[in-house]
Amino acid sequence: MRLTELKKGEKGVITRINGQGLLRKRLSEMGFIKGKTIEAVRYAPLGSPVVYRILNSEIAITPEIASLIEITKKELPLL
Repeated sequence: MRLTELKKGEKGVITRINGQGLLRKRLSEMGFIKGKTIEAVRYAPLGSPVVYRILNSEIAITPEIASLIEITKKELPLL
């Protein structure tokens, strides 16, 4: 599943970052690291950028870049 498929308030765990070179390095510097939990916080009215919460920071990226990040959806525990 791609990061762009998360709806507002949903969480996921990063499993893979596609892309190469400087883009991949920059994403890891911003906190997009395999195994980290990420949450979709809000979407801009026209769809770009999208704000995600990762490592206690909110980061806005475009949907094109978010589509390079693969995640597994984090399910809420049943009570």
